[in-house]
Amino acid sequence: MQLPLSRAVAPHLELVPEAGSTNAELAGRASVLPHFAALATTNQTAGKGRLGRVWIAPPGKTIAVSVLLKPGAVPLQALGWLPLLAGVAMTEAVRALVPGHEVTLKWPNDVHVDGRKVSGLLSEYVPAAQAVVVGAGLNLTVSADELPTATSTSLTLNGTPESGIVDVALSGYLRALEQHYRQFAAAGFDAEPALRAVVTRECSSLGRSVRVELPAASDLYGVAESIDERGRLVVRDTAGIRHRVSAGDVTHLRYE
Repeated sequence: MQLPLSRAVAPHLELVPEAGSTNAELAGRASVLPHFAALATTNQTAGKGRLGRVWIAPPGKTIAVSVLLKPGAVPLQALGWLPLLAGVAMTEAVRALVPGHEVTLKWPNDVHVDGRKVSGLLSEYVPAAQAVVVGAGLNLTVSADELPTATSTSLTLNGTPESGIVDVALSGYLRALEQHYRQFAAAGFDAEPALRAVVTRECSSLGRSVRVELPAASDLYGVAESIDERGRLVVRDTAGIRHRVSAGDVTHLRYE
């Protein structure tokens, strides 16, 4: 698979037939690889999800890609925006492939088509290299009976042609990621006002009743009100207290 469209965006792109975790493999080589180096596979066997979950996908029907971002010595507050930036990039890439469908970003970085998850992203900081590895999984041609959950979907289930889908989907994501990163860097890695406004516009969690599964605390219930200056989700609980969530798994509740 030559991937000409994708290599035009990310010249240092490796496509391997199988990988354990593309994030782990790229992070292990972060100090010697250039900025925006990418590693992709259509068969990830030990993928990681949020809160230590396992990413399960049928071989050959999804793509996992990790991209190395090297901003250098920037404030940690700026690094916190990179996962959201990547989520916006994937949202835009998917939207271009499924016209007529609603594509949204669930904070912090799950992408939904008509309310069903088509992509999940996970970013990891590599301090020794002053780098962030942004990993993404995207369901390409998964059939209805192969979906991991009843709330999942794939591109082809929403009308994307199967021919050339790997290169088209991957290049669209890489192009959007590169563009948003370049704009963020040009702004001195300051999310105000442009990036914060884009994330706020794309985020379907805002204004919704949510349950947030926190890494080391009981679940938080409330209304997601906004995204703050550090990219955290501001949730007002049932007692009216506002919480700023930097990490957690969000579920959209059906009641208001």
